[in-house]
Amino acid sequence: MSQTASATQRPFVISRLFDAPRDVVWKANTEADRLQHWWRPTGFTNFAAKLDLRPGGIFHYGLRSPDGFEMWGKLTYREISPPDRIVSVVSFSDAQGGITRHPMAPTWPIENLSTTTFAAQGDKTLITVSWCPINATPEEQQAFDAGHDSMRQGFTGTFDQLADYLAKA
Repeated sequence: MSQTASATQRPFVISRLFDAPRDVVWKANTEADRLQHWWRPTGFTNFAAKLDLRPGGIFHYGLRSPDGFEMWGKLTYREISPPDRIVSVVSFSDAQGGITRHPMAPTWPIENLSTTTFAAQGDKTLITVSWCPINATPEEQQAFDAGHDSMRQGFTGTFDQLADYLAKA
């Protein structure tokens, strides 16, 4: 499978300004012990995290919902440009790191290209995340496009947790 995104796709983009210097925000996004404090949907716990921060490396993590449902995710890093940018392929996975379908949305794209930028704005940091499906079928592209509101809600909650973590760090 080619690892490219189509130029005709409508990406999902979200930005947020954090009240912390860029080096602190970068570390919160690139160190496993820090990611475990905030990288999860609201209400979930992050019970496992393995991080190999290099092109070709992965961030593999396990999440548990309040009712005990477990799911796994995986980022495969393509580009690491400290402290400006991270490009990765995002997918759901199993406990061993194999790529799987979304556990609750069978038509969700198997892989999404994620670009995260970190822009210093004085002593604050603007994070911008852009996602687009990779080699999506028309049905997967439709599911992705229809999921933008849900993704915005999910990222907003995750960003709230990052802001709380940064305020305490």
